[in-house]
Amino acid sequence: MTPDYLRAHVLPAAYAVLPKAMQSPAATAMLIAIALQESKCCHRRQLGGPARGLWQFELGGLRGVLSHKASKPHLANALEALSYPVTDDATVPYVAIEHNDVLAAVCARLLLWTLPAPLPGPQEPSVGWGAYLSAWRPGKPHRETWDAHYAEGWKVA
Repeated sequence: MTPDYLRAHVLPAAYAVLPKAMQSPAATAMLIAIALQESKCCHRRQLGGPARGLWQFELGGLRGVLSHKASKPHLANALEALSYPVTDDATVPYVAIEHNDVLAAVCARLLLWTLPAPLPGPQEPSVGWGAYLSAWRPGKPHRETWDAHYAEGWKVA
């Protein structure tokens, strides 16, 4: 999987089941940067860990997306549009995102949607890093790789 593939195929399909306001170059850049940071756009199951999908969600992260007032109704709509049961059980999307990149992208976009601040621009990798940390809460963050991933996200977006 490449960032170009995400931009050309996965993200448009995800945006198609989300409100139009969620589609933006900043969202695309952040989603690509986070997929690169979390899985290098190739690991749908965390090596030695519980996370799933290209954006490496743990069950708790999906519980957050399912329960947050800003994301819950949009995830319900997306689950229905993608022929999944609409449920409050986070295990349903958790199991599905390992094999469904579109649903994984929907969940990732919705997690970013819960952040109170606007998404950062192309010259703001440090702000992007802060947004990523706030939303994903990675256990072992690797700041040294972020700026290159962020730049790649904006290049592809």
